[in-house]
Amino acid sequence: MADIRIIGAYLSPYVRKVLACLDLKGLSYEIDPIVAYMGDDRFTSLSPLRRVPVLIDDRVTLADSTVICQYLEDRYPTPALYPADVADRARARWLEEFADSRMGDVFIWGLFDHAVISPAVWGTPRDRAVIDRIVREEIPPVLDYLETQLPADGFLFGTLGIADISIAVFLRNAAFARYTVDPARWPATARFVDRVLAQECLAKLQPFEALMLRTPIPQQRAALAAAGAPVSAETVGGAPPRRGLMRPA
Repeated sequence: MADIRIIGAYLSPYVRKVLACLDLKGLSYEIDPIVAYMGDDRFTSLSPLRRVPVLIDDRVTLADSTVICQYLEDRYPTPALYPADVADRARARWLEEFADSRMGDVFIWGLFDHAVISPAVWGTPRDRAVIDRIVREEIPPVLDYLETQLPADGFLFGTLGIADISIAVFLRNAAFARYTVDPARWPATARFVDRVLAQECLAKLQPFEALMLRTPIPQQRAALAAAGAPVSAETVGGAPPRRGLMRPA
C-alpha cells in the first residue's frame, strides 16, 4: 500500500470528504494540516491554484477533492464509494458536484468565510448583515432542493458513499458558523446530516476540527500532533497569508 500524504486543514469540507473516503477504504495517511492561505511557494508548486486538499502518493499529486476521491475509487475499488448502477453513479456524481459547487458557494464562501475564515485569517470583522442575508436568502433554496433528494432513513444509495459524505461535510461547517438545519422545515435533511456526520469516518475527525477552531493558527500544528493526529514531519505552511487563484474544491 502506497504512503499517502494529504495537505489541508481538518476544517475544510473538501479535506474532510477525502479523509472520510480514505478511512472507509482502510487507507492510512499523514496530514499537513495547513490553512491553504498559509501555504508557501512549495505549496503553490504542488497546487498551482492554491487549492486544498492535495493528495501525494507514489504515483500522482492531485489538488481537487473530486478528482482525488475518484482516483482513490479507481485505485482501491473495495469497498466501493460510488454506486455500481450507471444511473445511480451519475446521480451520485451530480450530488457531489452540487455539494462542491453550490453548497460550497453558500456555506463556505458565504457563511463560513464571513463568520470564521475572514476574522481568523484576515482580521476582518464579521459582517452580521451579510451573514443574515445568506441565512435568509441563499441557504433556504439549497435546503429546499436537498429535501427533495435525501432519504428519510439510511443513505442515498444503500450504503454510506461519496454522495452522502459530500453533502454532509458542508453542513458541519455551517454548524461552526452557528447555523443548523431547522428540523421542522427540512426534516429529512436535518436527520440525514446528523446520521451521516455520526458515522465513524467523520465522527473521529471532529475532535481535531474542534481543536483547530479554538487554537490560534500558528499553534495548530503542534496542538494537533499532541492530540494524536497523524501530522506529517514536514510542512508547506507557515507563510504569510495570501489568497488562492480559485476557490478550493
